[in-house]
Amino acid sequence: MRVLGLETSCDETGVAVYDSDRGLMAHVLYTQIALHAEYGGVVPELASRDHVRKLLPLINEVMEKSGSSAADIDAIAYTSGPGLVGALMVGASLGRSLAYAWDIPAIGVHHMEGHLLAPMLEANPPAFPFVALLVSGGHTQLVKVDAIGQYELLGESIDDAAGEAFDKAAKMLDLDYPGGPQIAKLAEQGVEGRFKFPRPMVDRPGLDFSFSGLKTATLTTVNANKQANGLPDDQTCADIACAFQAAVVDTLVIKCKRALEQTGMKTLVIAGGVSANKKLRADLDAELAKMGAKVFYARHEFCTDNGAMIAYAGCQRLLAGQQEGLTINVKARWPLDSLSPL
Repeated sequence: MRVLGLETSCDETGVAVYDSDRGLMAHVLYTQIALHAEYGGVVPELASRDHVRKLLPLINEVMEKSGSSAADIDAIAYTSGPGLVGALMVGASLGRSLAYAWDIPAIGVHHMEGHLLAPMLEANPPAFPFVALLVSGGHTQLVKVDAIGQYELLGESIDDAAGEAFDKAAKMLDLDYPGGPQIAKLAEQGVEGRFKFPRPMVDRPGLDFSFSGLKTATLTTVNANKQANGLPDDQTCADIACAFQAAVVDTLVIKCKRALEQTGMKTLVIAGGVSANKKLRADLDAELAKMGAKVFYARHEFCTDNGAMIAYAGCQRLLAGQQEGLTINVKARWPLDSLSPL
């Protein structure tokens, strides 16, 4: 089965063609980072309009790259939630109408199921069951995964997602959006140990996260060291970035180890934009090796939103006989553990 996948949940327009026999045939991605950076975050209306502008040209591009014609496409998968409703409507409307015109099935895909399954696109995919850390700008969740569609939520952030906390910390340091790569780059110049920020909720049982207190500690430190221009000196900014990144990474690593111990599993899958963080990857590799556990990631280009993960996830459900009716249904919020198994 050859599936055209469309991802439009936020500020990336991703399109891909995945074949169940030949694997990923082509994918293209257009990022709106430059558009939203001026505002310090994603502006939903602008995101929707840009998806409208870019989606059809990207579909044409990926069809050409994959050597596919309309007759070669057996089904269409599109992101139907969670995400920005206007942005989701662009992909869902086009995906559903194109499938109707081509007389092929279509299916709406859960965005986070796409992220969770992104490592399956690699040459050495993880085997079920495993624990997944889904960590991005909108979500921070630990999920027990027994099979596709068989998910148990172990813990999640009770306030900001980790990626959102990175964005807000970056704003405190007058760095550009998105904050994750900016903080990580600045942290490389920082002196470890000069500042010590809290590791939220690691001093109590459970697998939930919280990053609001960490943001407060960051802002307090920035204000205590600011100069006439409202910011600390360059080295202090780097030291704050270093301390912030260390606190987030330590918190995520501690909770991942706790989740593996609680479930008795030896495999961790990490997905979502924050999974591209080099320190997080290095620390997880080191700590899980001590436990005799393995960690799997998607390649860097599939950590952030992309069409390949949607095409793959949709293909698995389509092969199991699932598909959508003609009703276009998108969801701003959609619990992962409410999905049906294959």
